[in-house]
Amino acid sequence: MFSKNESRLLREEFWIAFGKSYPRKWILYKTKIKGLSFKFHFGLKNAMVSLDIDGDLENRIQLWEKLMALKSILKDEFIPEIIFEEYHILENHKEISRIYIKKSQVSIHNKNSWRETMEFLNDKMATFEEFFTEYQDILNP
Repeated sequence: MFSKNESRLLREEFWIAFGKSYPRKWILYKTKIKGLSFKFHFGLKNAMVSLDIDGDLENRIQLWEKLMALKSILKDEFIPEIIFEEYHILENHKEISRIYIKKSQVSIHNKNSWRETMEFLNDKMATFEEFFTEYQDILNP
């Protein structure tokens, strides 16, 4: 069991090591599309790369519909195992829409799983960004 401080230090160590291992500028919040952002997550049971849609409901619905129109392209040509979740509740009880890929059986508290997690995060985010870059014009309002 790790204390909150030990857990925080491990998280910092992981993300610093990830940044050094894969030194590139990720799009993340800089999509230039309101309410659309890419996110990395690495927790106690899994790792995830997601495209989150938040903000006002009307904007969320419009973006979701555009992404649904591109769903088969995203699945067939980029990330076959991608998961679409129109309604997702965050820990803070905020509702968003999320498209994501998850890697199970890895933990930020287990340094033995860090390398495979880094490779997963890098590979999947790069592929996700490639899709986004190619179809960004369709997603813009």
